[in-house]
Amino acid sequence: MSASVSAAEMAAVKTSSNGVWQGDDPLHFAFPLLILQALLILVLSRLLAFLLRPLRQPKVIAEMVAGILLGPSALGRNGAYLHALFPPWSAPVLESVASLGLLFFLFLVGLELDLRSVRRSGKRAFAIAAAGISLPFACGVGVAFALRQAIPGADQAGYAPFLVFMGVSLSITAFPVLARILAELKLLTTPIGETALAAAAFNDVAAWVLLALAVAISGSGGSGHGPITSLWVLLCSAAFVAAMMVAVKPAMTWVARRADAAGEGGGGEALWVSATLAGVLASGFATDLIGIHAIFGAFVFGLTVPNEGAFAGRVTARIEDLVSELLLPLYFASSGLKTDVATIRGGAAWGMLALVIATACVGKIVGTFGVALACGMEAREAIVLGVVMNTKGLVELIVLNIGRERKVLNEETFAILVLMALVTTFITTPTVMAIYKPARAAGRRRLHHRKLQGPIPSAPSSPSAGAGAATANELRVLACIHGGQDVPALINLIETIRGHTQPRRLVKLYILRMMELTERTSSILMVRAARRNGLPFFRPRRAGEAPQDQVDVAFGTYAQLGHVSVRAMTAVSALHTIHDDVAAVAEDKRVSLIVLPFRKRHGHGHGGGEGEGEELGPEWRAVNRRVLREAPCSVAVLVDRGFGGGEQVSSEEVAHGVCVVFFGGPDDREALELAGRMAEHPGVQVTVVRFVDGKAGSEEQSEVTLRPAKTKNADRSYTFSTAVVDTRKEKELDEAAVAEFRQRMGTLVRFEERVVVGNVIEEVVSIGKSGEYGLVVVGKGRLPSPMVAQLAVRPAEHPELGPIGDALASSGHGVTASVLVVQQHDMSNADEVPVSVVVDGHAHDGEFAKDMAEP
Repeated sequence: MSASVSAAEMAAVKTSSNGVWQGDDPLHFAFPLLILQALLILVLSRLLAFLLRPLRQPKVIAEMVAGILLGPSALGRNGAYLHALFPPWSAPVLESVASLGLLFFLFLVGLELDLRSVRRSGKRAFAIAAAGISLPFACGVGVAFALRQAIPGADQAGYAPFLVFMGVSLSITAFPVLARILAELKLLTTPIGETALAAAAFNDVAAWVLLALAVAISGSGGSGHGPITSLWVLLCSAAFVAAMMVAVKPAMTWVARRADAAGEGGGGEALWVSATLAGVLASGFATDLIGIHAIFGAFVFGLTVPNEGAFAGRVTARIEDLVSELLLPLYFASSGLKTDVATIRGGAAWGMLALVIATACVGKIVGTFGVALACGMEAREAIVLGVVMNTKGLVELIVLNIGRERKVLNEETFAILVLMALVTTFITTPTVMAIYKPARAAGRRRLHHRKLQGPIPSAPSSPSAGAGAATANELRVLACIHGGQDVPALINLIETIRGHTQPRRLVKLYILRMMELTERTSSILMVRAARRNGLPFFRPRRAGEAPQDQVDVAFGTYAQLGHVSVRAMTAVSALHTIHDDVAAVAEDKRVSLIVLPFRKRHGHGHGGGEGEGEELGPEWRAVNRRVLREAPCSVAVLVDRGFGGGEQVSSEEVAHGVCVVFFGGPDDREALELAGRMAEHPGVQVTVVRFVDGKAGSEEQSEVTLRPAKTKNADRSYTFSTAVVDTRKEKELDEAAVAEFRQRMGTLVRFEERVVVGNVIEEVVSIGKSGEYGLVVVGKGRLPSPMVAQLAVRPAEHPELGPIGDALASSGHGVTASVLVVQQHDMSNADEVPVSVVVDGHAHDGEFAKDMAEP
């Protein structure tokens, strides 16, 4: 895709067509062709991003590969296709639109850069950055000499700009990609993360200065102007930066304060956002007027906007979706369209590609690693720092495109350097993930195993019976939420659990809002605001500061009216690691119970019916399963069907029935303990229904055994602990727990025993459908009673809830009550697998026999 188009050709191009019915071909007009090009690029890049997601690759990789596939390297080998969809005259149109997105993207990069963390890291980050740019720069200069000899036409550019461009292309670090990798590894706000960001910031500043020098030199080289012109360009650039920091930065601080005072959605806020966007355009025009690229002005202007307040987040939210999801993919795809891999001809050229990749990696990693070790960092952290500093990505592509525009890089050299950027960026995340596996999960966790149920005096002594149990007068709960929809039911549940006896139980409620880490700039800003030393933390509001949203308002009101200690935190993490945040906070705060929202939000119909529910997605189901497996305390999953009427109510207005379904086992005993706390509330009527096997003690009773079933999928089958247990001891513990509970509760709780001979699921579902109860509490049943064990062969809709919880949560059974599925913390039974049911020595579902037949 050549950008060399004559003025006559561009003058002949018309913007829009009159349509095919009037004889116009839309592909011969600029605007409809631009729409089709954008559509092709977006569809292909999204598809590639989806395919590369398991490898945790940044979107820029998919966008670049999409451009290469659409360009002359692949599909573009068909001349008719290339001339029809990407003709030479369309290149300036596509690149102009894409460059506008690039302008605002560099503004967001400057906004994202935290100058305070740069200052905090000080001399160490500066030394690491100096080594991380000087050694690869020197290596790049050395490779430049080899390239000029080996690549035909590479020596047509002047020595000085070619050497500087090569040095910059090998030494630059892609700050935005680096920030996202660190955020995914939960290192962004740790000492190593702040050092990496500060070093990358120093690195980028030096690289931008060198690039500005290269642009100035290359701009004067072919126009007949001497070095005096380059000197003037550099002096004007320095004056521009000084003016922005001295005059514009205080002005933007004043603008941010005014916008925050106006509030989100206020009439004045739109004015200040518009002024900021105009400032981006004006700064870009100013640097282009000086003689360096417009992106420099946008980047420097981004540094002048304060990023610690709400204004930065609102400006980012206004523009980042359009920029990152539409315009930026066009820019990087256009880079791919200009890349013709076929221009790399012969063994010498491919050898040059390998040399450039090896030199880029070795220079950056070795230089950073050596100085980091000298600064006192551990070897593993030093090598990780070197690898992440080798991230190239989008900033590298910007440099290469500028070099190509200035005729410093020819087609073959450009293709070699683009492939180098792709390879170095591609290997960064997998390499870091392989090298750096934080020891926090293994080292800090498992220290305090906590659960609600304390030791039962009448039960046989158990070494773990009271390990880590919550104290009698204090209950610490960690409630996880996705958004405001989860708040009313959660507050009503906490109010129900804490009771109202004298002395009142002391409740400490920790709220953890779970948010997915994305590649958006606002996501990185949220990580910085929500994490400290790699962990979510409670950020107290300043005096006079308004609550951020309805969640803050709701919990603030509950803390004041309910006299409950409430601490709110936010976890911004990739979904495959967010369970680490939940477990780490539970460990740090020594909570006894984690409450998780179910992945489906059920609609609340009228007349006791149930409307359509909202599905949060299978990723959140996986999050819940990981929390259930990794948590250092007991866990409860709340299936909300409008618990408490779907609205937050005061303590005096709480009035609902709670039914606890008891079959036996550790999880059911934990549910019974929770029911005892609920029964203390004067507005809550607790009923315990204990199911008894009608065949117990008779000749018809069968012996039920669970065996691991390798052929079953854990995503579609219930999982159980296959630990060897003493069934007689479990029965004794059940009897002792029930006896102690009835003696302690007395008339506060209605107790009922139901003898079941037929379908136990029908009996349980009838409780949820009866309309008597607002909440049904069940155990998950990891160590199930014989009645529950026989249900393991049922088709599982929500296997993470266990057979009983799944039946009550299913939308097809007509259950109107909310459901709370409780799992007691027990590390000895943490490993769960799909099972087959063996009744009297025979495989009940055919799976066990199949397993035994396998080698």
